[in-house]
Amino acid sequence: MVRGYYQRQAPHLADLRLTLVDKAERQHQSHAIVLRLRELLAPYNRDGVRVKVVEVPPGPPVLSTLVAEISAHPLVPYATQLTAARQLMTRLGREAHVVEIDSSIEAEQPRLRFITDKQKAALSGVSTADINAAIALANRGQVVGNLQLPDEARPLPIELRMPADTRSNLSDFERLLVKGRAGIVLQQQGGSLDNAPQPLVAIGELGEFIPVPSDQTRYRKDLKPVVYVMAELNGRTPAEVIADVHSDRDTPAGEPASAEDWQHRSFFDAGGGDGWQLPAGTDLTWTGEGEWRITQDVFRDMGLAFIFALVAIFVVLRLQTGSAALSLIIMLAIPLTVIGIMPGFWLLNQFGERTIAGAPDPILFTATAMIGMIALAGIVVRNSLILIEFITQARATGISISESLIQAGAVRMRPVMLTAGTTLLGNLVITLDPVFSGLALAIIFGIIASTLFTLLVVPVVYLLVFDRPHPEGAAPLVPGSTRTVHTPSTLTAPQAATDGKTATLIEGA
Repeated sequence: MVRGYYQRQAPHLADLRLTLVDKAERQHQSHAIVLRLRELLAPYNRDGVRVKVVEVPPGPPVLSTLVAEISAHPLVPYATQLTAARQLMTRLGREAHVVEIDSSIEAEQPRLRFITDKQKAALSGVSTADINAAIALANRGQVVGNLQLPDEARPLPIELRMPADTRSNLSDFERLLVKGRAGIVLQQQGGSLDNAPQPLVAIGELGEFIPVPSDQTRYRKDLKPVVYVMAELNGRTPAEVIADVHSDRDTPAGEPASAEDWQHRSFFDAGGGDGWQLPAGTDLTWTGEGEWRITQDVFRDMGLAFIFALVAIFVVLRLQTGSAALSLIIMLAIPLTVIGIMPGFWLLNQFGERTIAGAPDPILFTATAMIGMIALAGIVVRNSLILIEFITQARATGISISESLIQAGAVRMRPVMLTAGTTLLGNLVITLDPVFSGLALAIIFGIIASTLFTLLVVPVVYLLVFDRPHPEGAAPLVPGSTRTVHTPSTLTAPQAATDGKTATLIEGA
């Protein structure tokens, strides 16, 4: 099935779309199948043919996973931009697990132009327009009518065109016959001039085909010329590749790193020592029309949403508890989820089949995992609320703060565990989905760590904040409660003004 997708519509492009069988009938998911197909189809990338295996993205369409934009200053020739793009393609070709490197630079296409011999055409009574019409009709075709069928929603066009096997060679077009126009050529008969018969002349006798350079497409962005360099990644993230290539830019050329050297790099020690440079006057931007830009925008927006969610939760808790300190203690469960999410994803990558067709297949922290992390902010706060509510009620009855914390852990542990368990079990089914599995994994690992640490950290922090010495003989202060203190009669002059009045103290406000 040949279809056109995002900016992949051209005479030299075609898409073959594969529909996978049900996941119960195959061993690997779609991404792993892509890795296997790339290995199998790699030998066919020769003689100017490029076979790309593209996984349909679940989000907006993109040119490729990794897209770089090569721009230049106004006075820099366009040829310099093309040179910069080729240098970047060469550097990406030496980077580990970077495949299917391509660019918006079009290969030179052969093009033939027919030059009419005006004198021969005039003697034959053939015009240049007739020759052009005959060549266009044979090559591109012409719609001469429409066919009305009762089973068709729209009229079917009737196209007049030469078969493909009779227009594949230059000699096929040279043999095309063109009929001369009537009245153009005259002949003498019996002392008078009459119209000569309309001749049939082969196009090859009226001129010749000469090769000319084909027009190249120039892309522009914000009214400026731009050259796109695209690449796909086999198991590596765009951030890793960008960090390595950017770190080696404008450095002396060295010995290319080995294929497995990338595993020992980090964001604090990026680069493989493979120096390269761009021509003067050209610039490189990685936030092109690719998946990397979409990823940046998504995580930026989700980060803002996460901050908004935290502020909203704090405002609600502050209004309900009347204590900023108590609100922050309840929200301690939110950062504790990170302790489980990040090590959890790392732990998953230590088990299972993490290398397929010679390429790594890691489990990544995706945008859906970020959604799960945001959702956890509201889920885990409930565990803290269960503990804090019991502690507050126990202290209101006069129980000491230490005893209240112990009773809260003993009595409320079962509800906290049941709440976390139901959430965990509900997300186990989602782990089978190839797109939303990151959401389920983030919730599972986050809620496990947050639940365990909440039972320990929240009581300890509560004790450190609210276990403060109080006046002898007075009842301990409870967050959100009030106490009336009568002023003594023996006060200094400024204090004596309040004699006989009362002052209300609100602890933790």
